[in-house]
Amino acid sequence: MLLPTLADRADRVALRFESGSLTYAELAEAAGGTAAALAGAGRVAVWATPTAHTCVAVVGALAAGVPVVPINPKTGERELAHIVADSAPDLVLAEADVELPLALAGLPRVVAGPGPGALPEEPDPESPAVVVYTSGTTGPPKGVLLPRRAIATNLDALADAWDWTAEDTVVHALPLFHVHGLILGVLGPLRRGGTVWHLGRFDPAAVAAALAGSATVMFGVPTMYHRLAAECAVNADVARGVAQARLLVSGSAALPVVDHTSITATTGHRVVERYGMTETLMNCAVHSSAEPRPGTVGPAVDGVSVRLVDEAGTPVADGEIGEIEVRGPNLFLGYLNRPEATAEAFRDGWFRTGDVATRSADGWVRIVGRRATDLIKSGGYKIGAGEIENALLEHPDVVEAAVTGEPDDDLGERIVAWVVTGERRPSEQDLADHVARLLSPHKRPRVVHYLDALPRNELGKITKRALGA
Repeated sequence: MLLPTLADRADRVALRFESGSLTYAELAEAAGGTAAALAGAGRVAVWATPTAHTCVAVVGALAAGVPVVPINPKTGERELAHIVADSAPDLVLAEADVELPLALAGLPRVVAGPGPGALPEEPDPESPAVVVYTSGTTGPPKGVLLPRRAIATNLDALADAWDWTAEDTVVHALPLFHVHGLILGVLGPLRRGGTVWHLGRFDPAAVAAALAGSATVMFGVPTMYHRLAAECAVNADVARGVAQARLLVSGSAALPVVDHTSITATTGHRVVERYGMTETLMNCAVHSSAEPRPGTVGPAVDGVSVRLVDEAGTPVADGEIGEIEVRGPNLFLGYLNRPEATAEAFRDGWFRTGDVATRSADGWVRIVGRRATDLIKSGGYKIGAGEIENALLEHPDVVEAAVTGEPDDDLGERIVAWVVTGERRPSEQDLADHVARLLSPHKRPRVVHYLDALPRNELGKITKRALGA
């Protein structure tokens, strides 16, 4: 059963938002009524605002065995039209007073909430639960079909890694249309029988107040932790609040070493990282009892197999850069309406992530970037952009940094740095010397571009394709 706690945690608070809270009994009643209203639907869209309504809508649809398509309310017209046409939802779940865009306005609307109807029997674990659309960096977004089996087994593996129990309250301000915020941040606590505390929007003071209160775990992305680190450094109350957390978890992109160090210095806490993607959910995680190694995402979680391979698919030796391939019960069913893309994503039963990494002898993985944008081949060397970015961020005048490669007649590719600086702007030579001193000369940037800000998506990931444009 995906959410067994709906029936046996009656008085415990399940959902907490600024607008109010719902106990498990109230959530079960609302889910039952919503499930009854969705009977017979093949697939439904959910207008995924950061509200309790979104959570009730998703839980109700899952109870009904109807796959959910979470919709980012900020999605542009063309992309939304593609998602709606591709997923073909029978109706949309949205609050009554929400004005929906044209692509959704013609669908029947259901407002999630209490009504006649008990919770139905549990659907087949292999049936689709959620269809999450990828960011579309290589073409139109693809719908990732995530089965109930993948969600249940992966959340249980994370519970083992993080000692996650019904006594935990997870606080976050993540979007509810991505895997991180919706599956880990909502379904994760609900599967355990704990509490979801969603802040609506990220604010360091609010996070600290929650952790000083009943919240025990924080989920966030690097941008959030960067802001939290900066606030902890100047605000003792925020630092004291964060220090009371049981666990701080960062994901969706690598957390720079400087932010790891800053948070530990001010709060005594070490942030643990995990690694996953929409098609696989979480593949690796630093255990709550382990000593974190900044820049790494830990070993593979229970039940998941991870290997690193070269271009030919041959496993590489420990310490060498290779593409991550994954196998296990955490994998998706395929891309909706895209059998050829699904077939291309696998090699001998292993899912090809497109991420490149190194692995230590004891199995800890260090992500160095994406194969397409972050593996730079310069002067005969394979260089991961991530380690150069971390080195740049250790420079006292660098606030943000991204590294890409561009064609070079002599080197094959030259290393290009894109930086946001503080009041003082270091010279290109200063930055090149800084990287060469920390890493090695062949990893120094040959070109430096100075920007006011780096382009990022909703989860704080730098959109490197926008840098070239």
